[in-house]
Amino acid sequence: MNPVEALRRIAFLLERSHEPTYRVRAFRTAADVVAALAPSELSQRAAAGTLKELRGVGAVTATVVEQAARGELPAYLQKLQGGAEQPVTAGGQGMRAALRGDCHTHSSWSDGGSPIREMAEAARDIGHEYVVLTDHSPRLTVANGLTAERLREQLDVVAELNEELAPFRILTGIEVDILEDGTLDQSGDLLERLDLVVASVHSKLRMDREYMTRRMVRAVANPHTDVLGHCTGRLLSGRGRPESDFDHELVFEACHRFDVAVEINSRPERLDPPKRLLRMAAEIGCRFSIDTDAHAPGQLDWLPYGCARAEECDIPADHVMNTRSAQELLKWTAS
Repeated sequence: MNPVEALRRIAFLLERSHEPTYRVRAFRTAADVVAALAPSELSQRAAAGTLKELRGVGAVTATVVEQAARGELPAYLQKLQGGAEQPVTAGGQGMRAALRGDCHTHSSWSDGGSPIREMAEAARDIGHEYVVLTDHSPRLTVANGLTAERLREQLDVVAELNEELAPFRILTGIEVDILEDGTLDQSGDLLERLDLVVASVHSKLRMDREYMTRRMVRAVANPHTDVLGHCTGRLLSGRGRPESDFDHELVFEACHRFDVAVEINSRPERLDPPKRLLRMAAEIGCRFSIDTDAHAPGQLDWLPYGCARAEECDIPADHVMNTRSAQELLKWTAS
């Protein structure tokens, strides 16, 4: 493992175990600095102990680089690797083994922390056959949502990366905002070009029950919508946020009628929807998509949180769309 790989692996494992962002960022920043060095300069600095002179490389990250440059497994990484073989939560092993990809992820093009390539390589390295890139739409300016022009540019970047990473595939997508009237925050012609569309509510979460229900049903009925993202909008950590108020049965009936998957969001602070609503959606006959909503590489390994909840609610694997191959998934979204 070369020094850059060691630093990024440490960052991945720290993210996976919910360590503070500043600590993860230290290793990712050091990885970027070291990656920019010529091999000869890296060797000279590692041998001379001058890596700390570089901006972005501290005492701990310098030690990791020096040990990796000598062909050793860095001690810091050894310590983290001890728990890396264990899933992040108990349960859900059968469902996790059946999953072949992740349908909701973000990159540094919107509010994610890593480039598209790094997210894709991390997804490939944990065993995915594909990952759907779903950066935010323009309305969500706080998340650096993609304008139509930036989204078109991203499609070209993904096409180039897919040539390099094959047979692994990055599927094109978006997490499109559901606007207050239920329309989607991107032009229909661009949504038509994407492999998969996740539609989510991010604003006016305390809207009146009747209007929120109409808003969500209209979005679900849109022929471009494939997945209804984190449907209640709840947050469990920090100050928290209560569930949005809407007619759950009516919205899930719409998902069933229009063949839109209900997302089982695996982020620990979301775990959305709650299990009582997962059971309702399953009884209605909905399809599902178990996703990480990852904003960093290590978060891609959070799928067990959603898988455990799916199994607890007796959701069969054949009702989960990302147990399908990329080709089968695309056949479904195209329909």
